[in-house]
Amino acid sequence: MESSDSSMFDVQKFWLYQTFARYYIVGRGRKRTVWRLFSIDRMEPSELNIFEDHTTYTTEECFDLLKRIHQGNRSMGGLKLISIGYGIVGFIKFKEPYYMLMITERKKIGSMLGAKVYSVSKSMMVIIPNPVVRSKLAYCSTEKRYQKLLNSVDLTKDFFFSYSYNVMRSLQDNLNRNKTDQSVYKSMFVWNEYLTRGIRKQLKNNIWTVALVYGFFKQIKLSVSGRDFDLTLIARRSRHYAGTRFLRRGVNENGKVANDVETEQVVSEDRAEGRTVQISSIVQNRGSIPVFWSQETSLLKIFNPVVIIPKQEDYKATKLHFKNLGDRYGNPIIVLDLTKTREKKPRETLLHAEYVNALGCINAERLEENRLKFLQWDLKQHSRCKAIVVLSKLKELTKLAMELNDTFHCQVTRSSPLEGSTRPYLEDVNISENANNGRCNVKIKRFQKGVLRTNCFDCLDRTNIAQYAYGLAALGYQLQTFGYLESPDIDLDDPLARHLMDIYEIMGDKLALQYGGSPAHNKLFSERRGQWKPTIEYVDIIKTFQRFVNNVYMDEQKQNGIDLFLGNPPPQKRMLVLDPVKHSKWRSTMKRSLSDSNIFVENDILAAKQLLRQESMGHNKCLVELMPEIPNYCRYTSPEFPEVVSASESMDSGNEEIDQERTTSRFLMADWYSDSVYSCEEELYNKILSFSSENGDDNCFSMFDFGRWITRGGTFYL
Repeated sequence: MESSDSSMFDVQKFWLYQTFARYYIVGRGRKRTVWRLFSIDRMEPSELNIFEDHTTYTTEECFDLLKRIHQGNRSMGGLKLISIGYGIVGFIKFKEPYYMLMITERKKIGSMLGAKVYSVSKSMMVIIPNPVVRSKLAYCSTEKRYQKLLNSVDLTKDFFFSYSYNVMRSLQDNLNRNKTDQSVYKSMFVWNEYLTRGIRKQLKNNIWTVALVYGFFKQIKLSVSGRDFDLTLIARRSRHYAGTRFLRRGVNENGKVANDVETEQVVSEDRAEGRTVQISSIVQNRGSIPVFWSQETSLLKIFNPVVIIPKQEDYKATKLHFKNLGDRYGNPIIVLDLTKTREKKPRETLLHAEYVNALGCINAERLEENRLKFLQWDLKQHSRCKAIVVLSKLKELTKLAMELNDTFHCQVTRSSPLEGSTRPYLEDVNISENANNGRCNVKIKRFQKGVLRTNCFDCLDRTNIAQYAYGLAALGYQLQTFGYLESPDIDLDDPLARHLMDIYEIMGDKLALQYGGSPAHNKLFSERRGQWKPTIEYVDIIKTFQRFVNNVYMDEQKQNGIDLFLGNPPPQKRMLVLDPVKHSKWRSTMKRSLSDSNIFVENDILAAKQLLRQESMGHNKCLVELMPEIPNYCRYTSPEFPEVVSASESMDSGNEEIDQERTTSRFLMADWYSDSVYSCEEELYNKILSFSSENGDDNCFSMFDFGRWITRGGTFYL
């Protein structure tokens, strides 16, 4: 026996044994000849007591130790094997006893730099205390309700992990020495961070736990010009402000947005061991519109009005969100907004105007090189054209963003295989510009700078289409960098484009199910496949109904389960306001939680009644909501431009010159202080103008539908 440093030992498989007084977890190291163990006290009804043996054992020594434990506990039933596990998800306590969550079956779904990536096939929840020490609290109805809520988070759906590759980070971050010292459990994409706090705190290591990422992971093999390569698409959902569609909207006070997803597209050469392999990746981001807003849900309507919290002139939360994006990805940050800019009954346009104001307020405080670049494209309006036309324009549009962000590109040379190792790039890796002296050398050729952040109204359907267009544009550049293509342009009829569309469609369906309760609406994708239009419409109706039912009836329990899993405040009984008359009164008086829905906590009802009394006395200071009946699309007016175009006027003014002016195409840096209405780099702006003129003669809508960008305090024109 010999002492061992925990950093040199990691567990991929363990055996769970039970005695009357303790659980014993015996783990095997990656070399299969080294064993470690720790025990959990079962005689404590409400506390978690873990004792780790820091000694490493050989196979014979470990077998002898288990035999002696069995003999010492024979009078109480001996040592019994309960299950075989592949990682501990964490520990949780509700009212009294602790529970241990563990993975009992896994499935390989791909590999990154030679390290295997797994999904969870089966999981198990083990009650820690022995039944003889449990009190009545362990069997009460509240405890059972919490158990049911936790079990509603299905670990076998869309959770994945790796023992040796940090799947919660992008490839660029993993190979960037400036960021590799961060704790993996502090990542915003590790969903069991809260569940693992107890064991990590007591053991001072994380060799027994696995970091679970929630989202999407898919890896396929493709070929072009007779050359094979691996395409990996990874979507990582943030655990901050996570939840379901109507219960998590907009941004919270900490700058965390709902449905925040990082999407990474990795392309790697398919080469044998010992040869240089080229790897390229590009990261994009999607998330809810980062202002305080909510949308009502009820049994009475499918399309409900949008409620915008008006007192956010300083936009502190929005500033925090984009500061976080800058810290994670650098600059430039390009905002692609796909919301509607024209509506007969304003919903999205109200939110769009508030978003534009927020971006302008942020840029007013930034230096020119750090300002946000804003790009508006009304995808709903343009989707009336043929799918190939829409996707072509969207691809050309996202190309402009990709030229600013670029892609990550590196070369990996593994001179010899690392025998018995599951960490092919973490051990003996030399990362430099021209390294050639390690077992695994990584030569970084190019970094990605900044990120493209895409949003639509729900950040579900339209966003996924735009992300596919961006991924297709990036794939052409990635393959050209490898020398596989002479030109970065990949035709939409190319088999590569079809395969990429399939994988992005699968990703969109998965993310939409997680957040919205139904697969994504993919009319453009279905049309590209040549499906019959009535069939497409029928499928969309079914998806809409499925999403509506889930949002109204199932999302509350789903949200409570997510909150419980993530360690958010314990869920409370809530009530859904269904009476439209009473509902209208509540909306004018209820002090809402920021970016929340119309599902109210029971304890807030008394506060609402108090607000009603204050209103009758003329002292109501509650939040005033922007209602759709307001004709102006923006809360701010400008002394330089006092006139305001109403909703009806914005649809058709009858003046061709004015209409032409209002739909001018441009790529905007949202800058309140710019001397020019068109605030952007001259070279890039010229590209936009030339691109718009080239596509202005078809029968579709104009490339961009912007409002006017006015100086600070100005009006957003539609």
